[in-house]
Formats: sequence, structure tokens, C-alpha cells
Amino acid sequence: MATSSKNLARRDRRKGERTRESILRVAVDLASVEGLEGLTIGRLAHALNMSKSGLFAHFGSKNDLQLATVEMARAIFTEHVVRPALARPAGLPRLWELCERWIGHVTEKVFAGGCFFTAASFEFDSRPGPVRTAIVDAMHQWLDTLTRAIDEAKKAGHIKAGVDASRLAFELYSIAVGAHWAFQLLDQKRAYLDARESILARLRSEATPAVRRSEAGRMLRS
Repeated sequence: MATSSKNLARRDRRKGERTRESILRVAVDLASVEGLEGLTIGRLAHALNMSKSGLFAHFGSKNDLQLATVEMARAIFTEHVVRPALARPAGLPRLWELCERWIGHVTEKVFAGGCFFTAASFEFDSRPGPVRTAIVDAMHQWLDTLTRAIDEAKKAGHIKAGVDASRLAFELYSIAVGAHWAFQLLDQKRAYLDARESILARLRSEATPAVRRSEAGRMLRS
């Protein structure tokens, strides 16, 4: 009897977790279009055709909902961009895959409104508080991921030894963020194509002579 009760509790817990995840995926898309600040229990309840009380069972406040939404966006970004790229060999193949998937997740509309974290960064850059801290943590993690990939490319002999990995990561990040801005705000249709070419040019300029002739450098010749 006790075992049956435990199994039932586990099933209920898993069902609750699945429901919460489904709710948060809608919240992420909604926030990517309308902004995190506009994401409220009432707005989300309307979008889901649910009662506010049903949502309060999962999120006790607007702040809790916003923080959970940022974490879900982080998980989705990891699922679509980081994890597949880390499966590639260390060096230029992994670094380029990170950049390609970063641009690709926007053009493929992984988030309904474009790049969730670029929009959230602009929205909360001057608003202190836990939501801003969560966004900052996510951005630091992404920059650290790019920096590690560049360091790995240096160790593999694909990138020149004297390259400052942190600075190059910042430059790649800036190119992509600039493309998000140009596409979303200025309606520049070529923004992502131009960003891709700019990133390739930057990597070509820092690649070692040997890698230009190697399989690892094949993407630099595309």
C-alpha cells in the first residue's frame, strides 16, 4: 500500500513537472515577443486559457514567473545551441558550430520573438534585481562557453596562440547581438547573413596557417 502511494506521488510529481514545463515554454515565447516585464500571471493565464489560480499553484508571484521563464529560456538555448555544438570535436569545428547555431536558433524561430536573451538583456540592463541577475548569469555563462571554445581551438593549433580568447569571444558576441538588433529593429533582411560572414572573416584572420589547409578549417573556406 505504501509502495503504491509512493508510485502515485511520483506520477503526480512528474505530471506536475510536465505541466509546468509546458506552461513555461509558452511563457518564454510570450516574453520573447512582448517582453519579460509584460509577462504577468494574468497575461499568461489569458494566453493559456487557464485560471489565475491554476497558475498561482505553479508560480507564487510575477517575479517567480519571470525567473522561471529565464531559466526555461536558458534550458531551451542549451538544448538547441550549446549541447549539440559541444558534441563536435574541440577546436574550430566546435567554435564554429556554437556560432552557427547561435545565429541559426534565431532564424529558425526557436523563440517566437527572435533572440530571447538579447531582448531581455536590453530590457533589463538598467533594472537591478533578481531577474536582471538571472539574465546576467546566463550571459556570463554563454560568454564563458565561447571563451572556452576559443581556448580549446588555440590548444588544438587551430587559432593563433597569441589570441586573447576573452576579447575574441566578446567580438563574436557583439557581431551576433548587432545582427539581432539590425534584423529586429531596422528590418535588415541580410543581417544574419552578414553576421555569419563577419564571424567567418574574424575566425579566418585568427586561424593558424596550418589549419587553413586542414579539415578543421574547411568551414573557413566555405
